[in-house]
Amino acid sequence: MRKPFELAGETIPAGQRRIVDIPLSMMSDHTPATLSVLVIHGKREGPTIFVSAAIHGDEILGVEIIRRLARLMALRRISGTLLLVPIVNMFGFIGQSRYLPDRRDLNRSFPGNAKGSLASRLAHLFLNEAVRLCDFGIDLHTAAIHRNNLPQVRVDLNDKKARTLAEAFEPPVIVNSSLRDGSLRNSASELGIPVMVYEAGEALRFNEVAVRVGVSGVLRVMRHLNMVSSKSAVRSARKKVRKTAVATKSAWLRAPDGGLLRTRSKVGDFVHAGDLLGMVSDPFGGRETEVRATTNGLIIGTVTMPLVNQGDALFHIAFLSESAASGASIGAIEEEFESNPLFDDQL
Repeated sequence: MRKPFELAGETIPAGQRRIVDIPLSMMSDHTPATLSVLVIHGKREGPTIFVSAAIHGDEILGVEIIRRLARLMALRRISGTLLLVPIVNMFGFIGQSRYLPDRRDLNRSFPGNAKGSLASRLAHLFLNEAVRLCDFGIDLHTAAIHRNNLPQVRVDLNDKKARTLAEAFEPPVIVNSSLRDGSLRNSASELGIPVMVYEAGEALRFNEVAVRVGVSGVLRVMRHLNMVSSKSAVRSARKKVRKTAVATKSAWLRAPDGGLLRTRSKVGDFVHAGDLLGMVSDPFGGRETEVRATTNGLIIGTVTMPLVNQGDALFHIAFLSESAASGASIGAIEEEFESNPLFDDQL
């Protein structure tokens, strides 16, 4: 029999699952604030991975992905151990805010400090009580407020292990993303733990296609790691009908002027240099400024707020060829997931 798994002083026997509430602090109304982790500890040996969401409190789409994962039959008999952390930033989640109450960004606060600010303490707790126990991690995000992201995985392509697992996820597109100081990915990497980031959809919104891509992607990674059987994973994560694009470089196209933005393009569109993507106008309609693509590529992110200032990020374009990006259109993604039996009873 496999040894029990220990988390924050609690012992979970092999073959069982348990929610562990790790104390953090007391909220101002005397409500305990805890970091809650669902531990699924398999009977058979295997890797330990974590799946986390809501490091930014308003990025709730990942919470729904984890909720659906926790209910799957495929996870009832796993090899290894899975830690599901649906809400890392409980303060931001309750307040529907990206940040902590002191306006600090949790994903710029790692590795944290047990005696530092609230963000620093939470980062320290998550990193040392949960992340440090794992071999690999998947961190679920959405675009920032008033933006929308095409489902994508961001990873440092120079990290061969992380890239291999990102490819196993089989997202519409993989985007090269260097490690940033203060981020979970950077601190985990320093501990020898590769972490990929799944980005999709909007803050404070659900997007069914983005949820389905996320659930299936996590299952595919677990299948790659032999944590779930190929038979159950194939039933759950239907064979894909598109290919994954890999972008080594991307850039934001910014507003040439301030005003009201009218867009002609959306996430998943392939654009050519010179294509008209939108117009920025003044409220009287007397001045119109064109927004044109400066390179060929795939739109992987857009602004959703029509009110823009000069220099605002409007369209995030991954530098790809049209053939490479052919499987990343919204139509190709929807075709794969619209009849997937994994989601028949998930709503």
